[in-house]
Amino acid sequence: MSQSDKTRVTVEIHNRSYTIVGQEPAHRVRMVASLVDQKMSEIHEANPNLDTAKLAVLTAVNTTNDYLKLKEEYAQLLGSITRKEARKDND
Repeated sequence: MSQSDKTRVTVEIHNRSYTIVGQEPAHRVRMVASLVDQKMSEIHEANPNLDTAKLAVLTAVNTTNDYLKLKEEYAQLLGSITRKEARKDND
């Protein structure tokens, strides 16, 4: 993919502007940036003395934890569906 095919979007996260270049549609980049900004704001409210670097790391840790929980729940749901289908096939 050439540089001209990439999407370039400027977003604001924690009162700073970032230009993000990539293959995702602009609306997706804005949505992700908004979620990151919300999570940083939540953590900042609970920990107002954190510098930006520590706030960013805690945001990444919290977001990754949320992602892993969802991934585990998804795997459990898939397993449950697979077991139900297997029982249905055996009936």
